[in-house]
Amino acid sequence: MRTVYLNGEYMPETEARVSVFDRGFLMADGVYEVTSVLGGRLIDFDGHTVRLQRSLDELEMRSPISREDLLEVHRELVRVNEIDEGMIYLQITRGAPGDRDFVFPDPETTAPTIVLFTQNKPGLADSPAAKKGIKVISIDDIRWGRRDIKTVQLLYPSMGKMMAKKAGADDAWMIEDGFVTEGTSNNAYIVKGNKIITRALSNDILHGITRAAVLRFAREAQMEVEERSFTLEEARTADEAFVTSASTFVMPVVQIDDAVLGDGTPGRVAPRLREIYLEESVRAAV
Repeated sequence: MRTVYLNGEYMPETEARVSVFDRGFLMADGVYEVTSVLGGRLIDFDGHTVRLQRSLDELEMRSPISREDLLEVHRELVRVNEIDEGMIYLQITRGAPGDRDFVFPDPETTAPTIVLFTQNKPGLADSPAAKKGIKVISIDDIRWGRRDIKTVQLLYPSMGKMMAKKAGADDAWMIEDGFVTEGTSNNAYIVKGNKIITRALSNDILHGITRAAVLRFAREAQMEVEERSFTLEEARTADEAFVTSASTFVMPVVQIDDAVLGDGTPGRVAPRLREIYLEESVRAAV
């Protein structure tokens, strides 16, 4: 039985209740973050709080909690749920104004809803998938135009993962005008020669917290990084490919559709970046 946090209170998960009029339930009017826990400490916490505030600002939604209190809630949930390796899911919605309406409710009279819960994931850092790599398929990117806001509108990414599962793959990369945007829940990269290539930040992709850290570590390790769009065909002929996210860190990709990359096993760059990321992130964890 997990302890969860709901609107200022810690409670058993079976007792947590949210109104049927909550706009997160009715209109996907909410944002979220997922923070990994390694060794009982939080990975990239500051990056997630900064992005959370950006998402709230873009949707003209107020935060119901301060950064300091949010850190305390994360730490308390890790403690009471005895999480050594796992994740903390955070969601803030615009709340329940009392009835369904397309117009935003007055933020001064409607309190946002905030929910946090843990997911216990032993062996998160030592993932078997990272050793063998994953397979991805390509699908059309038909999402809305503000993918940089981390909203709870996750139906199409969920459908993409189901398409991948039915095709015998692990995930999907989304394609728009012939170019790879990102994965269903991660940022996408290819490696050509010694150069790491990934799409530049814009409204088209999520501004990944793990992405920012990995690119910083790559540059510090004297790896060449180029932020630009790349086509699906370019990806299919790359030397390596990988994805990054808060829950998978750096995950090698060994096959895109029917194209096997290299010899079908993780190359040199992605495993090294994963090693560096885990080492540095655990050192800086709070």
